[in-house]
Amino acid sequence: MKLAVTALAISLAGFTMAGAAQAQQITGAGATFPAPVYTKWGEAAKAAIGIELNYQAIGSGGGQNQILNRTVDFGASDAPMDPAKLDSGKLLQFPTVMGAVVVIVNIPGVEPNKLRLPGELLAEIYEGKITKWNDPKIAEANRDVKLPSLAIAPVYRADGSGTTFVYASYLSAVSPTWKDKVGANTSVRWPAGAGAKGNDGVAATVHNTRGGIGYVEFAYAAQNKLTTVQIRNKAGVYVSPTMEAFSAAASNGDWANAKNFAVNLIDQPGEKSWPIVSATFIELPKDPKDPARSANVIKFFDWAYKSGDAAASSLEYIALPEKVKDAVRAAWHAEVKAPDGKPIF
Repeated sequence: MKLAVTALAISLAGFTMAGAAQAQQITGAGATFPAPVYTKWGEAAKAAIGIELNYQAIGSGGGQNQILNRTVDFGASDAPMDPAKLDSGKLLQFPTVMGAVVVIVNIPGVEPNKLRLPGELLAEIYEGKITKWNDPKIAEANRDVKLPSLAIAPVYRADGSGTTFVYASYLSAVSPTWKDKVGANTSVRWPAGAGAKGNDGVAATVHNTRGGIGYVEFAYAAQNKLTTVQIRNKAGVYVSPTMEAFSAAASNGDWANAKNFAVNLIDQPGEKSWPIVSATFIELPKDPKDPARSANVIKFFDWAYKSGDAAASSLEYIALPEKVKDAVRAAWHAEVKAPDGKPIF
């Protein structure tokens, strides 16, 4: 009897060790924009498919650098990587979800989504041309809002950020002056304002600064109940940041002609469209030094495509169309190879 119990204990211990061994870790780093959904997917995937995600939200610029240096299994970026860097780095880029960037303010007496701002005025605020909240141009768009004689304090991301790329891309789309003098990148030379690190840094600075204005991804704004504003879209309609407005913009994306899946969702047509929507991306080596780990990265995101849409929606992200997911799967199979040249997916 004692022998049988001992044998059973050894057997159970072996089973437990085998179960623990099945949890394979993958590492990624980059964009803060999708960090909440990657965290939620990671928690669910560990139980569902035995893959444990270690993701560091260090900003899109850092994510691109880390995957180019091969210090992580995958990089994550809201800004599509430069095609030349993708080629030289032998990287495959693919989208995971879509989301929106919103503008937040701290103006005494102004309630969420009551303030209306045309995009060209946002550009002028960040250019330092409009410096008071009761400026006639802002007042013209907000005749039913009491605006104080309060200095505007613009806040921007000080770190390399895909959120900055998306926001600056929007300002470039609506303001020729911004496009010519500042442009769009993960880091730009801001004409006015103060920098803060990460979505949390921008939000905290705006929250603590009377007259503050900043930009963050919507999931972060929603979870932290930040004061957002309406923005005028391409159709000339002021829209509030809602899932319906984001989905309206996302539905117009030209995925079929987007090289490296780098679809442009900025300032899409449609009366309901929110003008600052973007996909977020993963960069994965086509020639992985550890094919098994890259295979687990693909397995993780394939599981997320199949089973992660509800979690994404609960965090205010927009799921990819099924045809886009299928195109990504085809790219995994065709382009990510083991050293012997065989597909790893």
